Amino acid sequence: MPVTLVLASSSPFRRALLENAGLSFSVEAAEIDERAAEAPLIAGDVGPQDIALVLAEAKAMAVSGRRPDALVIGADQTLSLGDEMLHKPADMAAARKHLLQLSGRTHQLNSAVVLVRNGQTMWRHVEAADLTMRRLDPGFIGRYLSKVGEKALQSVGAYQLEGPGVQLFQSIEGDYFTIIGLPLLALLAELRRLEAIDG
Repeated sequence: MPVTLVLASSSPFRRALLENAGLSFSVEAAEIDERAAEAPLIAGDVGPQDIALVLAEAKAMAVSGRRPDALVIGADQTLSLGDEMLHKPADMAAARKHLLQLSGRTHQLNSAVVLVRNGQTMWRHVEAADLTMRRLDPGFIGRYLSKVGEKALQSVGAYQLEGPGVQLFQSIEGDYFTIIGLPLLALLAELRRLEAIDG
């Protein structure tokens, strides 16, 4: 019997990664308040990788309750800059502030993916990548944000590496898919192991 795959994410980037990999799946965004869910974790000194896992699992669980028997993929990404966690910028002023904070420094993207079926977690995985931004001139940041527009608000770091955002960086250490927001190779390997996709 074929396995029904559901992506519990509204991210166009995650959707594109799965489509490009040739997977058949549907998309059903999880309705959870991420900031409310992570607040007690941050207060409890839980690290950014574990927070990404908890949020990914919460998304998958929320959708699993509505989609019995489906194999639900939950994913989340956190950005840590030293001891601070940054969130998606609310507006262009916040995006500018993010980029000024990240300028000339190394930050970490933590991407988590979780598989849930019938309310049971079947697999959890998290990967990290280290990205070093070059020192950015404030004028350049303004021109960059003017060029990319509202897209800057779609990602936690106010950039998309697969677009003009690549110009912000000096060096990158880590898996490309992890940076985009989904540890794709590990996910595909697990889906093959579960015989959910052709292997």
